[in-house]
Amino acid sequence: MVRQGAAGAVLLLAAAAPGPGALAQAPAPPAAAESNVLLEGEQRFRPQWSARGLVAAQEPLASAAGAAILRQGGNAVDGAVATAFALAVTLPQAGNLGGGGFLLLWLPGPSPARERGCLDGAPAGMQASGPELAIGGGTAVAVNFRETAPAAATATMFLGPDGQVDRTRATRSLLSTAVPGSVAGLVLAQRCYGRLPLAQVMAPAIRLAAQGFPVSRELGDSLAAAAPRLQADPVSRRLFLPPPVPGTVLRQGELAASLRRIAAEGERGFYTGPVADALVGAMERGGGLITHGDLRAYRARLVRPLRREFRGHPVLSMPPPGGGLTLLQLLGILEPFDLAATGLNAAASLHPMAEAMNLAYRDRNALLGDPDQVPVPVERLLSPAHLDRLRRRIDPRRHTPAPALEAAAATEGTNTTHLSVADRQGGLAALTTTLNFPYGNGISVPGAGFLLNNEMDDFTALPGSANAFGLRQGTANAIAPGKRPLSSMAPTLVFRPDGRPWLATGSPGGSRIITTILQVLLNRMVHGLNLAGAVAAPRIHSQLWPDRIDAEEGLSPDSRRLLEAMGHSVRQAPAMGAANSVEVLAGGGSLGTVDPRRAEGPAVAE
Repeated sequence: MVRQGAAGAVLLLAAAAPGPGALAQAPAPPAAAESNVLLEGEQRFRPQWSARGLVAAQEPLASAAGAAILRQGGNAVDGAVATAFALAVTLPQAGNLGGGGFLLLWLPGPSPARERGCLDGAPAGMQASGPELAIGGGTAVAVNFRETAPAAATATMFLGPDGQVDRTRATRSLLSTAVPGSVAGLVLAQRCYGRLPLAQVMAPAIRLAAQGFPVSRELGDSLAAAAPRLQADPVSRRLFLPPPVPGTVLRQGELAASLRRIAAEGERGFYTGPVADALVGAMERGGGLITHGDLRAYRARLVRPLRREFRGHPVLSMPPPGGGLTLLQLLGILEPFDLAATGLNAAASLHPMAEAMNLAYRDRNALLGDPDQVPVPVERLLSPAHLDRLRRRIDPRRHTPAPALEAAAATEGTNTTHLSVADRQGGLAALTTTLNFPYGNGISVPGAGFLLNNEMDDFTALPGSANAFGLRQGTANAIAPGKRPLSSMAPTLVFRPDGRPWLATGSPGGSRIITTILQVLLNRMVHGLNLAGAVAAPRIHSQLWPDRIDAEEGLSPDSRRLLEAMGHSVRQAPAMGAANSVEVLAGGGSLGTVDPRRAEGPAVAE
């Protein structure tokens, strides 16, 4: 008989002896292994296969746009940028021109960035102080196009007369809008690392906006759910309401005009000229803060990825203000645990994972911010000594309550979207972009056709006060002019031990982004699930405050009871994230999977 012990370990119990008068029986011979006459696969989920490249994004028309660019000779960066601009058309709840995000890429061979003037002022070669990182016979680099606070922003701008955060001003007003970064970041990445002309890369998005596309049931339902917010803005009401019936063709002529200007002029077509005039005019009429000076001053930046080994595999992710540091901390804390032996989603595996999450989020909330404005101790937080200290705080049998961890401390939005691309040469791109809330603050730019973000809510409006995702953050993330808010977005690349490219992943999901990516990586690298199974498996999340584990549907009731016996509070939670991921096959070709939690269609092959 098999029973699971209090710590999740499997205990083997002796079978009961026959009672008085029972007839002794000889043990039955072992049954012959059943043959797999139907040639079934070993795992329940299967990723999409491509002999060449592949795009995995939430919305299939956008994925098809990126795949078409790959077929035209584009590389992973061209495919990612094409997909992202198409998502600005077909996924208005998260794809955007008015938001921001992060991109992490790896391309084989020598980098084209220096000869294109993208590294002017950076040291020659692959030195630690430069943005590029040499790995696997190619180049990795990250693009930070996180939004910035306007020059007129102040640390107390969202506090009401009672000294508390005014949630309406922080999330639903033009004050909540940070200076958008998406256009600058996508254009910078494509100019420095793409192969094709920008106009060619953007052509699919322009066609989708100008000619229209049939509204899916998912988009129709999303617009209906967001109608109360969109109704409050006359421009959004005109663009998106009443919610179109599925199958209705949605044409967006104003958005097409904005996209054409960007295709012709690059970032100048957005940050100056008619689009900029329309955005600033809306701010002036509606009490927002963004000026022409803010738009002209905005810069996307090439930055060096963070790197850490996990069981021999180089893992690259986004430095602050992105969420990659916390992800790499979690991998470092958990690396010595034998999670494969304790089992996927068994209580004995979930307990140290949840405790590690709480410890890493404690560091994040207290110490992280925009490194351009506050000191962030990256090396110390990723050092073996610090990770060992955190690991030793994990009680193997009991949950440590959040107040006990907080006392010992040294010191986004749910409708983000993520896409991953592999090209035929093995190049990889992982791109996460967001408006923060679904449809941002619900306000659209008159005549320009796009929604605005409410990313200012990702700053710390009041130290110790929870934001929309329950995160209690410190003064390192306080509002300041020109500052980028802390983010959980963490597009991530994984390489084989010999340096060859392997995986690209990431996710939306606000504060749950980091823990979603962690579990996808552990499922693939430790538990041996294929890419589709690694993405589909049930997830948990813990972030110190609130002091609980959120668990998706599918967690075993036995595991839940065992976790509760160890002192955890476990809550049934909605689905977490959408980790659209790709994998480069060692023999050529690629695999991809679109997360079923938000999928509108499969990954699309080149």
